[in-house]
Amino acid sequence: MTRLSVNLNKVALLRNSRGGGEPDVVRAASVCLEAGAHGLTVHPRPDARHARTDDVIALAALCRQRGVEFNLEGNPFAGAREGYPGFVALCELARPDQATLVPDDDGQLTSDHGFDFARDAARLRAPVSVLQALGCRVSLFADAGADVEQAAAIGVQRIELYTGPYAEGHARGDTATLAPFVDTARRARDAGLGVNAGHDLNQDNLDPFLAAVPGVLEVSIGHALIGEALYDGLAATVARYVRIVGG
Repeated sequence: MTRLSVNLNKVALLRNSRGGGEPDVVRAASVCLEAGAHGLTVHPRPDARHARTDDVIALAALCRQRGVEFNLEGNPFAGAREGYPGFVALCELARPDQATLVPDDDGQLTSDHGFDFARDAARLRAPVSVLQALGCRVSLFADAGADVEQAAAIGVQRIELYTGPYAEGHARGDTATLAPFVDTARRARDAGLGVNAGHDLNQDNLDPFLAAVPGVLEVSIGHALIGEALYDGLAATVARYVRIVGG
């Protein structure tokens, strides 16, 4: 069964646009879990434009209380600054079950590419080692077609496939965009890696993706899910995703 981790960044972004505490990120997280979500994700950026350090600590505590997975995403090379201790330090504070490393620049609007393992493998080894010593399962954001064998050589447990190109292809009726994901997932599993997926997945394109790419362990979905929830309600929307992933 594929597990659903709900990304709550957009709830935090909406709160931050007005100031104050509404909508409440932890309350939204509780609704998602009560509706059947298997875990929670946030990707705090150094500029704190959505999820903040206090959100990370509160959500980590909620996940421990509920016995579900907490997935923390971020760039391990982003430096510390006021309000943001750095990704590895944040993991040390929160002790997430999974740390997903993403090569985002500070000012990047959203994640839009995976690591270049030929270029980045050597410098990834140190933060991966530290995170694993903290007890985190480590996943690396990867493009379809990436050299996932090099990712496996770093010693991580999983990759997360960046599914933006698939979502774009699905929206225009181009089924050919699936093939590279099928091949990359197969090679990852052959190399001993678990496979996660995320970015621009929604209720329309998730089921075909999971049918074509067997063995996906987890999908992280936030932007589309929160957008759909504006129309249909948060609990109902999460429940529909849980049915799609087979939960």
